[in-house]
Amino acid sequence: MANSTIFLCLNLSLLISLVTATYYQSLAPTLMGFREDKFTHLHFFFHDVVTGPNPSMVIVAEPNGKAKDALPFGTVVAMDDPLTAGPEPDSKLVGKAQGIYTSISQAEMGLMMVMTMAFTDGDFNGSSISVLARNMIMSEPVREMAIVGGTGAFRFARGYAQARFHSVDFSKGDAIVEYDVFVNHY
Repeated sequence: MANSTIFLCLNLSLLISLVTATYYQSLAPTLMGFREDKFTHLHFFFHDVVTGPNPSMVIVAEPNGKAKDALPFGTVVAMDDPLTAGPEPDSKLVGKAQGIYTSISQAEMGLMMVMTMAFTDGDFNGSSISVLARNMIMSEPVREMAIVGGTGAFRFARGYAQARFHSVDFSKGDAIVEYDVFVNHY
């Protein structure tokens, strides 16, 4: 009788665990080597170059019937923009902003930024931050964009980036944008 009771209890326990099986498991952050969050401020300059022999951005899709605007609604741009320590184009290279942006507004100049800021210098060499955000370049002098993730030193990154024009030539399309990035990460 005792053996059958134990057998029944084990089978019942197995059945309950199968019925309540979940698709997730909570883990302690220390199990994967995570420590307390770090908070980092990054400051650099983004160079979006349209002119010259080696532009850092190219239009990959345009709407039918081009408009008079430089980036009419629906335009898609691919970028591989240098990130530098200072505003000068020959300033120390700290990384690249790579991704796409799309003109998203019919009424004003607004972009949807989908980019990875990949760092190539210093403590963050090999690490990246991912941005996914609306960027209303003409109506907001300081634009705030969401940090939605990262890799390397910025694993599990979250935070925001503030962008402001340092200089822009609207007739050519070339722009230097100052970035202040505030990021929590492990």
